[in-house]
Amino acid sequence: MPPSTRPLRTLAVSDQVIDHLYNRDVALRWPGIKLIFGCGDLPFYYLDFLSSALDAPLLYVRGNHDAGPYLTSDGRNQIGVECGRDIHAHVIEEQGLLIAGLEGSMRYRPKAKCMYSEEEMAWEIGRLLPALLWNRLRYGRFLDVLITHSPPYGIHDLPDRAHTGFKVFLTLMRWARPRYLLHGHIHTRLNNDPQLTRYHDTTVINVYPYRLIEI
Repeated sequence: MPPSTRPLRTLAVSDQVIDHLYNRDVALRWPGIKLIFGCGDLPFYYLDFLSSALDAPLLYVRGNHDAGPYLTSDGRNQIGVECGRDIHAHVIEEQGLLIAGLEGSMRYRPKAKCMYSEEEMAWEIGRLLPALLWNRLRYGRFLDVLITHSPPYGIHDLPDRAHTGFKVFLTLMRWARPRYLLHGHIHTRLNNDPQLTRYHDTTVINVYPYRLIEI
């Protein structure tokens, strides 16, 4: 399966509900979206709505505030996005793309869910390795898109521990050479805040709060 030569119109979202996306006219305003990426810290109802309204598959990871519980409109406990697929520590193929996901942030609270030390995140990445090696054997490449909540260390991150990126992401990018790493978590507010950075063969994009990406 070679990568497609035709651009795939995708929508990536994170961290903030946007009114003009959470709108019944979203499919008219944003036509042609074929795939949605959720990069964490968003209500499940919002992700469900986007997938249904845009009639596009949703792949997502959880953020550091996504431990839950979330409730549906009728008060039921919602443990995941009904219209989407949580791809944390999984490698999948979707519409010709090889995609993997890694949830959460740097650990800043003991025993909290969706938070990891460097060593713990390295263990999560280790769970990806068999599938990545299989991709290399079968398709000639390891990975096209890596979906994370946190950024890599030194790229778009901040000095406080909660918003420090993972060093092990740098190692993964150098080895697996994904075309894109899409992350959220860093709430950029100024026009000069970096949002797109090239690291070896990977374009790292901060998608907060949303970004249209032609892949």
